[in-house]
Amino acid sequence: MVFGANDVAEPLGPRGDAPQPQVFMPKISYISHEGTRYEVEAEIGTTVMENAVKNLVPGIEAECGGACSCATCHVYVDEAWVAATGEPEPMEEDMLDFAADPRPTSRLSCQIKVNGDLDGLVVHIPARQA
Repeated sequence: MVFGANDVAEPLGPRGDAPQPQVFMPKISYISHEGTRYEVEAEIGTTVMENAVKNLVPGIEAECGGACSCATCHVYVDEAWVAATGEPEPMEEDMLDFAADPRPTSRLSCQIKVNGDLDGLVVHIPARQA
């Protein structure tokens, strides 16, 4: 391959094949009840809970594995992100009744799907789960 003065070589993929496209990964910040910040990059289409578990964020127990049948992935959505994460569905609202110390911004993190609009999302982890 011959390069001209204005050509730029693309980096090869992991096996020396075609370049790998850059994939946008929204960032989510999990704030522990002690104030420790855990920032992770989340794959679009996954849930806030899945990313916490995958990245070993303490305080998200996720006992039911994301089936919305417990309240051990309870988080408080930061006020600035309440509209972007949406309102809980009726089944989630029912499960939030079992959450420890629920608040108006409470959500089950297994029910918050990651999308590009959630880049920068901040959630706070309660001191204890149900």
